[in-house]
Amino acid sequence: MRKIKLLIEYDGTAYHGWQIQNDETTIQGIIEDSVQRITGTPSSVLGASRTDAGVHALGQVAVFRTESRLDAGTLKKALNAVLPQDIRVIEASEANDSFHPRNAAVKKSYFYIIANERVSSAFLFRYTWTVPQQLDLNAMAEASEAFIGRRDFAAFMGAGSDVQDTVREIYSLTIERLDQVDFMTGRLRGDFIKIWAEANGFLRHMVRNIVGTLVEAGRGRIPADRMTEILQSRDRRLAGQTAPAKGLFLERIVY
Repeated sequence: MRKIKLLIEYDGTAYHGWQIQNDETTIQGIIEDSVQRITGTPSSVLGASRTDAGVHALGQVAVFRTESRLDAGTLKKALNAVLPQDIRVIEASEANDSFHPRNAAVKKSYFYIIANERVSSAFLFRYTWTVPQQLDLNAMAEASEAFIGRRDFAAFMGAGSDVQDTVREIYSLTIERLDQVDFMTGRLRGDFIKIWAEANGFLRHMVRNIVGTLVEAGRGRIPADRMTEILQSRDRRLAGQTAPAKGLFLERIVY
């Protein structure tokens, strides 16, 4: 049995997240069906990150085992021939048998895009959270400082998670305002905020809950100096709303 490693990008709009669920269309389910069509045998496809429904990925990593004699390059071409256009295999390679896409990950990075304006581009509404109220970037940056380092993020974990260890380490959390976004060969002008986070791992909905809380700080509804108190409380009710999934992108996974 060989182990094949895939680097995958996808638009998560039409899918109920990465992980297989009964009666739902998921990224993992689509890829497993495609692998079976090509190799003739069922294979479990294990992903590095269980992205939520509607979340996108530029650098998801997954592996599957197969007895197929097709080389990795041929498997990549075959998968892209049968996968829907909103799921693409960017790279395929043979992996060491001991490689585990989740356990071997050293760090992961996500970014989130906010359109801080009343009317945003028709080409970006699927990929941004439109927040019409003007946000105070300085307050958001001040609030973000509390999250950097090794922290217990129980207050920022989504309901339904069975994770027992809620401690994670955020290495970097940056917030920047952009006056344009490159799209195709043009530039879409507007008022955008990009929030980028890199950590050793993330809890369910953690990035979206942090973003939602930072937006509340930017609106002046949650003081920036309350972030440490919220973290220490481990109480999800004290943090801000969960930001919509559509603005979140899994950027890359480092091994």
